[in-house]
Amino acid sequence: MRITKFTHSCVRIEHDGRVLVIDPGTWSEPAALAGADAVLVTHEHTDHIDVLRLAGLGVPVFAPEGARLPASTPLPVTRVGAGQRFDAAGFAVTATGGRHATIHGGQPACANLGYLVEDAVYHPGDSLHPPGRPVHTLLVPAQASWLKLTEAIDFAVAAGAARTVAIHDAQLNDRGLASVNGWFGETVPGYRYRRPGESIPPEEE
Repeated sequence: MRITKFTHSCVRIEHDGRVLVIDPGTWSEPAALAGADAVLVTHEHTDHIDVLRLAGLGVPVFAPEGARLPASTPLPVTRVGAGQRFDAAGFAVTATGGRHATIHGGQPACANLGYLVEDAVYHPGDSLHPPGRPVHTLLVPAQASWLKLTEAIDFAVAAGAARTVAIHDAQLNDRGLASVNGWFGETVPGYRYRRPGESIPPEEE
Protein backbone atom coordinates (compact mmCIF):
# COMPACT_ATOMS: atom_id res chain seq x y z
CA MET A 1 0.00 0.00 0.00
CA ARG A 2 1.15 3.53 -0.76
CA ILE A 3 0.39 5.97 2.06
CA THR A 4 0.39 9.75 1.55
CA LYS A 5 -0.07 12.23 4.37
CA PHE A 6 -2.04 15.42 3.80
CA THR A 7 -2.63 18.36 6.12
CA HIS A 8 -3.73 17.53 9.66
CA SER A 9 -5.35 14.08 9.96
CA CYS A 10 -5.98 13.36 6.29
CA VAL A 11 -4.29 10.24 4.90
CA ARG A 12 -4.61 8.70 1.45
CA ILE A 13 -4.05 4.95 0.95
CA GLU A 14 -3.59 3.46 -2.52
CA HIS A 15 -3.30 -0.15 -3.62
CA ASP A 16 -3.86 -1.88 -6.97
CA GLY A 17 -5.54 1.21 -8.43
CA ARG A 18 -7.93 1.64 -5.50
CA VAL A 19 -7.92 4.77 -3.34
CA LEU A 20 -9.16 5.09 0.24
CA VAL A 21 -9.03 8.46 2.04
CA ILE A 22 -9.31 8.93 5.81
CA ASP A 23 -10.46 12.18 7.44
CA PRO A 24 -10.41 14.71 4.58
CA GLY A 25 -11.29 17.77 6.67
CA THR A 26 -11.61 21.44 5.87
CA TRP A 27 -7.86 21.95 6.43
CA SER A 28 -6.74 19.20 4.04
CA GLU A 29 -5.95 19.64 0.37
CA PRO A 30 -8.55 18.83 -2.33
CA ALA A 31 -5.87 16.75 -4.09
CA ALA A 32 -6.19 14.16 -1.32
CA LEU A 33 -9.57 13.17 -2.76
CA ALA A 34 -8.58 13.00 -6.44
CA GLY A 35 -9.78 9.64 -7.76
CA ALA A 36 -10.97 8.48 -4.32
CA ASP A 37 -13.12 5.35 -4.30
CA ALA A 38 -14.26 5.60 -0.67
CA VAL A 39 -13.79 7.78 2.42
CA LEU A 40 -13.51 6.90 6.10
CA VAL A 41 -14.50 9.58 8.64
CA THR A 42 -13.44 9.08 12.25
CA HIS A 43 -15.83 11.71 13.67
CA GLU A 44 -17.93 14.77 12.93
CA HIS A 45 -15.53 17.67 13.60
CA THR A 46 -14.79 19.83 10.58
CA ASP A 47 -11.02 19.37 10.81
CA HIS A 48 -11.77 15.72 9.96
CA ILE A 49 -14.68 16.02 7.52
CA ASP A 50 -15.44 18.59 4.84
CA VAL A 51 -19.10 17.82 4.22
CA LEU A 52 -19.54 20.09 1.21
CA ARG A 53 -16.51 18.66 -0.55
CA LEU A 54 -17.65 15.08 0.07
CA ALA A 55 -21.18 15.87 -1.11
CA GLY A 56 -19.75 16.98 -4.43
CA LEU A 57 -17.51 13.93 -4.68
CA GLY A 58 -20.33 11.39 -4.50
CA VAL A 59 -18.31 8.37 -3.33
CA PRO A 60 -19.24 6.07 -0.41
CA VAL A 61 -18.52 7.60 3.01
CA PHE A 62 -18.22 5.50 6.16
CA ALA A 63 -18.84 7.28 9.47
CA PRO A 64 -19.55 6.31 13.09
CA GLU A 65 -22.99 5.46 14.33
CA GLY A 66 -24.18 8.52 16.20
CA ALA A 67 -22.03 11.03 14.32
CA ARG A 68 -24.02 14.23 13.87
CA LEU A 69 -23.64 15.24 10.24
CA PRO A 70 -25.55 18.18 8.66
CA ALA A 71 -28.94 17.07 7.39
CA SER A 72 -28.92 19.98 4.91
CA THR A 73 -26.03 18.38 3.00
CA PRO A 74 -26.87 14.71 2.44
CA LEU A 75 -23.99 12.30 1.94
CA PRO A 76 -23.93 8.67 0.77
CA VAL A 77 -23.09 7.56 4.33
CA THR A 78 -22.81 4.04 5.69
CA ARG A 79 -22.88 4.03 9.49
CA VAL A 80 -20.48 1.67 11.25
CA GLY A 81 -19.87 0.70 14.88
CA ALA A 82 -16.96 -0.33 17.04
CA GLY A 83 -15.86 -3.90 16.38
CA GLN A 84 -17.43 -3.96 12.93
CA ARG A 85 -15.37 -5.25 9.98
CA PHE A 86 -16.38 -4.02 6.54
CA ASP A 87 -15.18 -3.46 3.00
CA ALA A 88 -14.39 0.05 1.74
CA ALA A 89 -13.31 0.25 -1.90
CA GLY A 90 -11.85 -3.24 -1.65
CA PHE A 91 -9.91 -2.53 1.54
CA ALA A 92 -10.72 -4.61 4.62
CA VAL A 93 -11.41 -2.18 7.49
CA THR A 94 -12.03 -2.81 11.19
CA ALA A 95 -13.58 -0.07 13.35
CA THR A 96 -12.37 0.35 16.94
CA GLY A 97 -12.97 2.61 19.93
CA GLY A 98 -16.20 4.55 20.05
CA ARG A 99 -15.75 7.94 21.73
CA HIS A 100 -13.76 11.13 21.17
CA ALA A 101 -11.13 11.90 23.80
CA THR A 102 -12.23 14.33 26.50
CA ILE A 103 -11.07 17.93 26.06
CA HIS A 104 -12.38 19.49 29.27
CA GLY A 105 -15.21 18.91 31.70
CA GLY A 106 -16.45 15.81 29.94
CA GLN A 107 -16.68 17.51 26.54
CA PRO A 108 -16.97 16.73 23.72
CA ALA A 109 -19.26 13.74 23.93
CA CYS A 110 -19.25 12.68 20.30
CA ALA A 111 -18.67 9.39 18.53
CA ASN A 112 -15.16 8.62 17.27
CA LEU A 113 -13.88 5.50 15.58
CA GLY A 114 -10.36 4.37 14.86
CA TYR A 115 -9.89 2.47 11.59
CA LEU A 116 -7.55 -0.47 11.03
CA VAL A 117 -7.00 -0.89 7.28
CA GLU A 118 -5.94 -4.30 5.96
CA ASP A 119 -4.80 -5.21 9.51
CA ALA A 120 -1.75 -3.06 8.77
CA VAL A 121 -2.47 0.70 9.01
CA TYR A 122 -4.21 2.22 12.05
CA HIS A 123 -5.77 5.71 12.24
CA PRO A 124 -7.25 6.45 15.70
CA GLY A 125 -9.02 9.72 14.90
CA ASP A 126 -9.28 11.95 17.97
CA SER A 127 -8.54 9.31 20.54
CA LEU A 128 -5.74 7.11 21.78
CA HIS A 129 -7.78 3.91 21.65
CA PRO A 130 -5.30 1.07 21.00
CA PRO A 131 -5.58 -0.90 17.76
CA GLY A 132 -6.07 -4.16 19.68
CA ARG A 133 -3.51 -6.07 17.63
CA PRO A 134 -0.02 -5.56 16.19
CA VAL A 135 0.07 -3.12 13.27
CA HIS A 136 2.75 -2.22 10.77
CA THR A 137 1.95 1.49 10.47
CA LEU A 138 0.56 3.59 13.31
CA LEU A 139 -0.74 7.09 12.64
CA VAL A 140 -0.27 8.98 15.91
CA PRO A 141 -1.89 12.32 16.80
CA ALA A 142 0.90 14.82 17.50
CA GLN A 143 -0.95 17.79 18.99
CA ALA A 144 -4.48 18.62 20.14
CA SER A 145 -6.41 20.41 22.87
CA TRP A 146 -7.34 16.95 24.20
CA LEU A 147 -3.80 15.57 24.14
CA LYS A 148 -0.59 15.63 26.18
CA LEU A 149 2.57 14.68 24.30
CA THR A 150 3.53 12.09 26.91
CA GLU A 151 0.18 10.34 26.30
CA ALA A 152 0.84 10.21 22.55
CA ILE A 153 4.33 8.81 23.15
CA ASP A 154 3.01 6.14 25.53
CA PHE A 155 0.31 5.23 22.99
CA ALA A 156 2.85 4.85 20.19
CA VAL A 157 5.35 2.88 22.28
CA ALA A 158 2.62 0.50 23.51
CA ALA A 159 1.42 -0.12 19.94
CA GLY A 160 4.93 -1.24 18.95
CA ALA A 161 4.37 -0.60 15.26
CA ALA A 162 7.22 -1.07 12.80
CA ARG A 163 6.54 2.44 11.56
CA THR A 164 4.88 5.40 13.30
CA VAL A 165 3.85 8.54 11.39
CA ALA A 166 2.58 11.78 12.97
CA ILE A 167 -0.85 13.18 12.09
CA HIS A 168 -3.11 15.84 13.67
CA ASP A 169 -0.35 18.45 13.53
CA ALA A 170 -1.82 21.42 11.62
CA GLN A 171 -1.84 23.74 14.65
CA LEU A 172 1.89 23.34 15.31
CA ASN A 173 4.28 26.07 14.18
CA ASP A 174 7.78 25.11 13.03
CA ARG A 175 9.27 25.45 16.50
CA GLY A 176 6.56 23.29 18.09
CA LEU A 177 6.80 20.72 15.31
CA ALA A 178 10.56 20.43 15.78
CA SER A 179 10.05 19.79 19.49
CA VAL A 180 7.36 17.15 18.92
CA ASN A 181 9.43 15.41 16.26
CA GLY A 182 12.42 15.43 18.57
CA TRP A 183 10.53 13.71 21.37
CA PHE A 184 8.91 11.14 19.07
CA GLY A 185 12.21 10.48 17.32
CA GLU A 186 14.02 9.87 20.61
CA THR A 187 11.37 7.67 22.21
CA VAL A 188 9.40 5.84 19.50
CA PRO A 189 11.26 3.24 17.39
CA GLY A 190 10.44 3.50 13.69
CA TYR A 191 9.11 7.07 13.95
CA ARG A 192 8.87 9.06 10.71
CA TYR A 193 7.56 12.55 9.98
CA ARG A 194 6.00 13.40 6.65
CA ARG A 195 4.96 16.87 5.51
CA PRO A 196 1.62 17.29 3.70
CA GLY A 197 1.77 15.72 0.26
CA GLU A 198 4.70 13.44 1.11
CA SER A 199 4.39 9.71 0.64
CA ILE A 200 6.26 7.01 2.50
CA PRO A 201 9.17 5.95 0.26
CA PRO A 202 8.90 2.47 -1.25
CA GLU A 203 11.88 1.23 0.76
CA GLU A 204 9.89 1.92 3.92
CA GLU A 205 6.83 0.00 2.78
